[in-house]
Amino acid sequence: MKAVFADSVYFFALLNTRDRIHESALRFAQQATRPIITTAWVVTEVADGLARKTTRQAFVRLLEILESAPDVEVIPPSPDLFHQGLQRYVQRQDKDWTLTDCISFVVMEQRGLTEALNSDRHFEQSGFATLLK
Repeated sequence: MKAVFADSVYFFALLNTRDRIHESALRFAQQATRPIITTAWVVTEVADGLARKTTRQAFVRLLEILESAPDVEVIPPSPDLFHQGLQRYVQRQDKDWTLTDCISFVVMEQRGLTEALNSDRHFEQSGFATLLK
């Protein structure tokens, strides 16, 4: 079964019941049969977003789940992947893509992934389908 890429948008939506795509993210998580791929950079974004004392424990629980799930792969950081993401970031100055997004796009291309657990136009601009609406 073809894997799907998980962006920070997915993880934030899962954890925040008031997020506009929470129900969509939760539905995917409950029915998930596909492997999930993400990156250490995405995990860092989530950790940064949940750094407050009141939300830090939610990240710790999420991290435990990600590390123990057999169908989740977190791509570790590497100098080569970082450089490829930087190249994309520099080359696409016409876009508002973050460096993390650029690294995600490189990983998706390298892995032959076409769908992302995301809802923002940046992934669509880069040619990927977003699964959360």
